[in-house]
Amino acid sequence: MGISARIGSNKSKTIRQKMSELNWFIVLVICAVAGFGFAMLYSVAGGSVDPWAKNQFIRFLGGLVLMISIALIDIRVWMFLAYPLYAVALAMLVVVDVMGEMGMGAQRWINLGFMNLQPSEFMKIALVMALARYFHCLTDEETVQLKSLFKPIILIILPVVLVLRQPDLGTTLLIVMGGITILFAAGVRMWIFVFSFLAMIPAAFGAWQFLKPYQKQRVLTFMDPETDPLGAGYHIIQSKIALGSGGVYGKGFIQGTQSQLNFLPEKQTDFIFTVIAEELGLIGGLSLLTLYLVLMGYAMIISLSVKSQFGRLLTLGMVMTFFLYMFINIAMVMGLVPVVGVPLPLVSYGGSAMLTLLVGFGFILSAAIHKETTIPRGGAFA
Repeated sequence: MGISARIGSNKSKTIRQKMSELNWFIVLVICAVAGFGFAMLYSVAGGSVDPWAKNQFIRFLGGLVLMISIALIDIRVWMFLAYPLYAVALAMLVVVDVMGEMGMGAQRWINLGFMNLQPSEFMKIALVMALARYFHCLTDEETVQLKSLFKPIILIILPVVLVLRQPDLGTTLLIVMGGITILFAAGVRMWIFVFSFLAMIPAAFGAWQFLKPYQKQRVLTFMDPETDPLGAGYHIIQSKIALGSGGVYGKGFIQGTQSQLNFLPEKQTDFIFTVIAEELGLIGGLSLLTLYLVLMGYAMIISLSVKSQFGRLLTLGMVMTFFLYMFINIAMVMGLVPVVGVPLPLVSYGGSAMLTLLVGFGFILSAAIHKETTIPRGGAFA
C-alpha cells in the first residue's frame, strides 16, 4: 500500500507552486539572524573570517538548501517517516555511547571526518516528530486517557537516559521540555503535569547524588560565583562584566575588551551573546531578540492555520525547541540559570545545532505550504 493511500489523498502541488507559497519572509529573517552570527564570529576572530565565520557560512548555506528541500516535501511524507527517523537518531545515540568521540570531558560526537556530528541535537527534532505522529493517531478521547501516556513516556525516557550518560544536562533538558510541549499541546490533562511537577521536587534532591562533580560545581557556582572568581565562577563573572560594559550603544564592532583581550571564554559558542551586548550594546541585543520574536511569532501563526494535528504539533514542538535554545542560552550568560552548554540559536559557532534548527524550520515551512492538507487520524499510523 502506497504512502498516499495510507495517509489520505489530497491533490499534490507542483514544485513551482510550492516555491511560490514558501514563506520567503521567514527565510529572510533566518538569514538575518545568521548574518548576526557571521558578523560576531568575524569580530571575535579579531576581524578575520578564519577560523569560524567562513566555516559557519558554508555550513549555513548547506543547511539553508536542506531547509528549503524539506519544506517542499509533502508533510504527509514526514509523518510517514517520523518513527524511522526517531529510530535512526536513537541508534546514533547508542553509537555515541559505545564509540563516540571525547571532547571537554564528554562523549557526545561521531567523527565524520569533515565535522563532528552530535546526534543528541537531532534527537530533539526526531522526538518531536515521533510524538506528533503518535498523538495524531489518537482520538481526543484516547488522548486524555492515562494509559495513552505509556508509549510517549518511553519515547522520551530512552534518549534522555542515553544523553545523560554522555553526560549532557543541557541537551537532556531540551529533550524533556520538547516532549512535555507536545504532551501539553496534544491535550493531556493538566492535573498530570501538576502531579508530575510536585513529584519532581523531592526527586531533584535525590538526583543531586548522581550528578557529576563538575555538574554539582556548576550549580554551586550559579548560586554564588564569587566563591571561586578565578576558577568555576570565572565564566559567569566575565560574562556579566561584558554584558554590563556595553551600555546602550556598545563599545563598537571589534572593539570589545572582554572578547578581544580573551577575558571571555567560549566567546564564539555559548557566550557569543555577551560579545553582542558588549560591542553592539543594548540596541544590538534587542535587535537580535526582535528577530527571534518575529521568527517564533510567524511560526506560531503557521501552527494555528495548519489543518492536520500532526502538522500543528510538529510546528509547536519546533517553535518550543527554538525558544528553549534562545531562553536558556541568554539566561545562562546573564547568570539566571547554571551554565549548561546550550548555544545561541543560529548565531553560536557549531554545525550540529545550526543544522538541527534549520531542519526544524524546514518542517515548519513544510507545514505552512501544506497547511490545507488533511491527514486521517488513527488507523494505519497508530
